Amino acid sequence: KDGKKKPSMRAANRAEEAAAQTRDRLQEALQNRDLMKTIGEYEEYLPLSTRVVRELRAIFECLGAMSTNGSGLVLSPLNKSFTIPPPEPILPPGGKIMRTEKVGSGHYTNLTMKPLKTGYPQLDSYGEARKSVAYASVDGYCRQLRNIRKKTMGSNPGNSSIVHHANVDSAARDAVRCIEHAMVVVSGEKSVYRCVVAPASSNTQDESKVVAPHYQRALGTSYSYVAASAVDRLLDLIEYTFLREAGCAGNLGSVTEASNNPGAAQSGPTGTGEIDMDIRAAASAAAAGLRIVDGVRMLGPSLSKLCELTNPCGIASATEANKGPPESTIASALCISLHRSTVKNCSKTLENLARSIQLDPLDGRKHRPADARVATVSSDVVHAIRLITPFTSAYKSVSKRRALPWDPNVGENSGEMDTFIRFLVKQLIISLQGKAQNYKNDGGVDAQAKSNVFMMNNTFYLLELLGPVEGVEEQPADDCRIQAPWFTTKISKIF
Repeated sequence: KDGKKKPSMRAANRAEEAAAQTRDRLQEALQNRDLMKTIGEYEEYLPLSTRVVRELRAIFECLGAMSTNGSGLVLSPLNKSFTIPPPEPILPPGGKIMRTEKVGSGHYTNLTMKPLKTGYPQLDSYGEARKSVAYASVDGYCRQLRNIRKKTMGSNPGNSSIVHHANVDSAARDAVRCIEHAMVVVSGEKSVYRCVVAPASSNTQDESKVVAPHYQRALGTSYSYVAASAVDRLLDLIEYTFLREAGCAGNLGSVTEASNNPGAAQSGPTGTGEIDMDIRAAASAAAAGLRIVDGVRMLGPSLSKLCELTNPCGIASATEANKGPPESTIASALCISLHRSTVKNCSKTLENLARSIQLDPLDGRKHRPADARVATVSSDVVHAIRLITPFTSAYKSVSKRRALPWDPNVGENSGEMDTFIRFLVKQLIISLQGKAQNYKNDGGVDAQAKSNVFMMNNTFYLLELLGPVEGVEEQPADDCRIQAPWFTTKISKIF
């Protein structure tokens, strides 16, 4: 009974752990090479029995020694001039896989839905059978988490902004958990392949035996076919989280465009004063995107490694054909697409956050209080900065690979999280100064006083909530403070 309860307890803890706790857990697991046990629930996906393994291995070894004409096995030797067609499906030219299926359909590309044709019926049967199992394992887990999230969100009515943030954050956490689960499934499938399908284990195989090159390619293609189905489902889920849950499907416009034309912030993207996403919603989406990048950044290389077969035959002293880096497969290409898509979509959430601050209306009782008190935009930006600050490593992973409007450099010359926060504060000051100017435009004997008091209230608020605290070196995790000198200098000067 205790053994059955442990996985669910671990899952509950993962649903509530902070970003730093997640990174520490995964980092410790990667260093100890014990990731599968840390993730948990991996025993269920290793359906191995000693007797069944021996029988299946004997069948695969017998059939693997036969020749193939590309469509089936033949008993008689083939003519040396006969060229065996390559296994299908194959990578498109250039090795880059693009989305062909609708977001949320359960698939990213139609390559994983094409039939497996290696020329060896036993490998085709293995690939088709295990593909359905691997896909169903990941798909069922994704659906299970989504159903739990819907029930939890539906039973917690309240402030729409708080509910939205909780939903987006929960969706991002579930996406990272699905990455972990996909690793468990692929690891299990790799064990099945090595125990059953690979021609030999390194302990028993005669090292003088050479496996035909076309059979090696067929082995690699069949395993990639199985692993790709799990990564394909995972990739669709993560893009769905970005586009539907985090609102990346909507476009708030160009950050550079708004910077060059501050007046556009008064009308919004539609020119009607309404924007598609408020600052708090954009901040929740940006934090969710960075959380997913954090998961992909840490687990992606391990998942890609699981999808590769450096030695498809499992022979200890590999032949020359087996040496060198593994050939690019659909599964490994999908892992690259997973990282590329995550970084691209996360950069869009960051741009949407900056754009939402730029588009904050300059007039209206909600946005420019009549009594010159602290504006909503100030509290929203403080909230946004506190949400994204824990993901400094994830932000660096994005900025190194994508040129951002506030940080055009890429690679090692790219900026840190402080660069982005500085840009957000700059946009906030521009918005506050625009609102302060509108107090002057209202006219009246107290117009100038309201303008000055408004700026004093908001800058004092920023210094109190984001400025460094004297005598305190380490702040609590939930109390974000900007320690860089530029913040105190700039805001104090305006105050």
